[in-house]
Amino acid sequence: MSTHTALSTLELNPATAPGATLIVLHGLGADGADFVPMFDALDLAAIGPVRCVMPRAPERPVTINGGHRMRAWYDISHADLQRREDEAGLRESIAQVHALLDREIARGMPAHRIVLSGFSQGCAMTLLAGLRYPQRLGGLAGLSGYLPLAESTAAEAQAANRDTPIFLAHGTRDPVVALSRGQAAQAHLQALGYRPEWHEYPMEHSLCMEEVQDLNAWLLRVLAR
Repeated sequence: MSTHTALSTLELNPATAPGATLIVLHGLGADGADFVPMFDALDLAAIGPVRCVMPRAPERPVTINGGHRMRAWYDISHADLQRREDEAGLRESIAQVHALLDREIARGMPAHRIVLSGFSQGCAMTLLAGLRYPQRLGGLAGLSGYLPLAESTAAEAQAANRDTPIFLAHGTRDPVVALSRGQAAQAHLQALGYRPEWHEYPMEHSLCMEEVQDLNAWLLRVLAR
């Protein structure tokens, strides 16, 4: 049993029992509700009813934003995202995301019918927590993010998710998380034997309709019965 505080969540539940779950982790200073429009834009009817779970990260002081408290999965102390990583915060959030996955499984959803996804910090947590989860997930979708604690991935990744499909997408004009950080995550995962599906779009630190459409197609593939 986890001793970490359970995450507050917003859920969109279908009218009938769901056959799959999409969990979406938001970015720094955002909120789970920000991704309701993205879920509304998806057309997943071909795989049946889908539950969408949008957790809210705890509020914490964020150094790079003057120490102001905001929703964040971990602290960021430097614009160079690889310097002085908040390992304690990252690992605390891993435990919280794992508890969220455990809860979904306890509600009757098989792990292989759950896709974990996220934007920016949420992408970082998707890769960090997803690869370390001991049960095989349906997929990992990371948008406009990067891979934290990269050097510990090989030692800590679980064999259960060795072949889990991974979708990575990034804007070529992203001024917040540089395209090179996303590309580095892709390259690192490939070097470890993963096969991430990579997408680039002419956008900044945001989502675009083409990206949502590509994500939609990927979700239909990985969740096909």
